[in-house]
Order: sequence, then structure tokens, then C-alpha cells
Amino acid sequence: AREADGRRSGIGAMIPDSIQLEVVTPERQLLSQGVDAVQLPGADGELGILPGHAPLITELGIGVLTYRVGEETGHLAIIRGFAEVLPDRVSVLAEIAEHGGEIDVQRARAARERAEKRLASGTSASIDWARAAGALQRSLIRLHVATRGVAAPSVPHEGRRLHPPH
Repeated sequence: AREADGRRSGIGAMIPDSIQLEVVTPERQLLSQGVDAVQLPGADGELGILPGHAPLITELGIGVLTYRVGEETGHLAIIRGFAEVLPDRVSVLAEIAEHGGEIDVQRARAARERAEKRLASGTSASIDWARAAGALQRSLIRLHVATRGVAAPSVPHEGRRLHPPH
């Protein structure tokens, strides 16, 4: 059964039906949308978030943020940051966050090639391994998100839909 505010009544009385996902960077807000589930690239591994999740604050690493609305899935490249998780909201504060359509694939490929060459040809004294590995990881995540071919659905699901890139 449902209450007037859209929450379930009965055993799961205080569990919301969706999560408000907010993704912001220092420059802009990328996303503000109700979603069914979120998967975050935590600094120590992936975190799956469903409505009603226990509150937490976590550090984000480099990876793909995935969110689901009905049967449709959206993806964002995330480069470090923090996330606050509440039962009905996930707020992501990312250093860098990008929709796939915003990513310059040629530039990401060139960055991957530079990082791979640096790692393959350098001696331990000639390169900063952590910096080169980070550059490689960032380029791979960008390429992964940019080449997924995920488009916003043309038909809303229960009045909600994935928002196209702004």
C-alpha cells in the first residue's frame, strides 16, 4: 500500500520508492533526478545504493557512476570526490564528472596512449608511476563511458526518464 507522499506503508513504511540523485562539480550541476538505484565508484570499491539505504559519507575514486530509472541505465565518468547517502537522496560532489556525450573520444584515446607509453618505456627513476597510472585510469574510464552508446529513452518510465546531457 502507498501513503499520500508516495512512500510505502506497512512493513517497509519509511522506505522511499526512489532516490533523488544530485551530481555536482565545482563548475556545474550535471544531474538532479529521481532514480531507482545508484552504483558509485567508491575509493575502496563499488557501492550499490537503493532507496532506504543507511546514511553514510564516502570518498569516491575514479570510475563510472551508474544510475537506473526503470529499465533504462545512465552512466557518468567520475574522477574523485565525495558522496553523501541518505535513505532518499544521494549527493555526489565530484572533482570531475562527465556525461558520455561530453567526452572527446579522440582526446581520451590520445591520453590513454601517452599514459601507456609513459608506463611502458619509463624507468622507475624517470616517471611518476602514480601520476601515469592515474592518467591511464582516467582515460580508460572516459573512453568506457563515452563509447557505451547509452542514450536517453524516448518514452518516460512512470513519469520519469533519464535526462540527456546539458
